[in-house]
Amino acid sequence: MPGRNRWTTLDAARGPLTFRQMITYGRRFARAGSGAWYSAAVSIIWPFLVLFTRFRVAGAANVPKAGGVLVASNHLSFADPATLTAFCLEAGRVPRYLAKASLWDVPLLGSVMRSGKHIPVYRGAPTASGAYRDAVASVRSGECVGIFPEATFSDDVGGWPMKGKTGVARIALETGAPVIPVANWGTHRLLPSTAWFPRGIPRKTVDLVAGAPVDLADLQGPDPSREVLEEATARIMAAITALLARARRESPPVKRG
Repeated sequence: MPGRNRWTTLDAARGPLTFRQMITYGRRFARAGSGAWYSAAVSIIWPFLVLFTRFRVAGAANVPKAGGVLVASNHLSFADPATLTAFCLEAGRVPRYLAKASLWDVPLLGSVMRSGKHIPVYRGAPTASGAYRDAVASVRSGECVGIFPEATFSDDVGGWPMKGKTGVARIALETGAPVIPVANWGTHRLLPSTAWFPRGIPRKTVDLVAGAPVDLADLQGPDPSREVLEEATARIMAAITALLARARRESPPVKRG
């Protein structure tokens, strides 16, 4: 698409998207299959992001336009699902998320979760395995499933990713779907994990960087062992960390929790 390349670079000289470019960015969001409530939520949330953030994006072409795919991102803020969703929508995919089941009971939000075909996770319940089954089914049906492998906000003092859970690796190895690593940086300044309200003034720059699919080909096979799952997860988290280092223009510490 003409003009696309100037919006898919982290060249510091170019800087983040301007206010007008942010508006145009949102006009390119994928809509098919998003559901009425999900689409309405995007239409409400995106203007707030336009007002209070400036995206700097790279690697959207790594997200396949069709077919089952897993998008794995680091996690620092409650704003992460909103910014990652915008990134996926502009890349042409409508992401589905695994989220705690209690959200389906919240008025209005529950309608959004159902409309978006998101996947409820019943933690500690006998039905907890259903989330894995539903995620596998979603990927096999050609959906884009977004996952935060850390399963919670990073507690690293420097904001670097923690060790990931093996769920995303397990789904990837069973389905053979590609795992696209994404670094999401800056949302912790917009909405810190301890804050009740966003801090949008001055506008916060949010970096979103996607990399090539993580190479898991040598690990494919039925009934992966714990060692295989740990190795696949380590590769996914290493890819996310490398992208985050690129976004931050910093080197991660040699040892992390």
